[in-house]
Amino acid sequence: MQILDGTSTSASIKRELEEAVAARKQQQLKTPHLAAILVGNNPASEAYVGAKVRTCNEIGFESTLLRFDTDISEADLLLEVQKLNEDKRVDGILVQLPLPLHISEDAVINTISPEKDVDGFHPISQGKMILGQPGFLPATPYGILLMLDKYQIDISGKHCVVVGRSNIVGKPMSVLLARNAHPGNATVTICHSRTKDLAAITRQADVLIAAIGKPKFITRDMVKEGVIVIDVGINRIEDASRKSGFRLVGDVDFDQVAPACSYITPVPKGVGPMTICGLMKNTLQAVERKD
Repeated sequence: MQILDGTSTSASIKRELEEAVAARKQQQLKTPHLAAILVGNNPASEAYVGAKVRTCNEIGFESTLLRFDTDISEADLLLEVQKLNEDKRVDGILVQLPLPLHISEDAVINTISPEKDVDGFHPISQGKMILGQPGFLPATPYGILLMLDKYQIDISGKHCVVVGRSNIVGKPMSVLLARNAHPGNATVTICHSRTKDLAAITRQADVLIAAIGKPKFITRDMVKEGVIVIDVGINRIEDASRKSGFRLVGDVDFDQVAPACSYITPVPKGVGPMTICGLMKNTLQAVERKD
């Protein structure tokens, strides 16, 4: 069993990005600039945005963080997004999800300029992905592809089972695994909460992507020997032994499942750091399109 280490893998990609930014500066080309919008003070969202801003600083990107109170109206938030669309200094825009219930996430995502949609959520980005056209890939699936590539894991012809059908991970992941590219060319099954006899299907998986949002949902009886497991889940569970009172676990029962795997991602320090790499590579791509 080998751990797919997102921390070391992302560090390698960040060094590549840092070199690319340094080369751009030497050529007097524009420095990539990422703008992030954070609404409210959700602790998880604070942590995610903080990590993205820190990564920008580490690799030489410029960054702007705009904070708004939870009671900001949808109309006012859309105006702020439009301002960033029109700001020529900004190359990439991300709006940290989830948003307060009174704000439509679809409305916000649809307002972001497709040329600055570095999270890859806009319908135009998603459409280009499905058609195999150049564009921004959703950051988490993109990060998973980067990890598979770095570890030289060939999924061509393998049976990949994706558990989860969200627009952020499950659906785009299934498209990217099946595409005629590298990594890709897999046979893909997508499962969800209504799938009958789920375990019978997951046991067929050569590669299992768990993105269902339920802690320790995938257990030992649901996987076969030698499976490659990518755990996208980030779940907080109570843990009285921790100062914080909680700990993070994935959608996979790691202690049970890991001994059966050929490769597995841990939680944390697995897919999370790779998501940020996907976001940063999209932002670099956004500025390169303007050269």
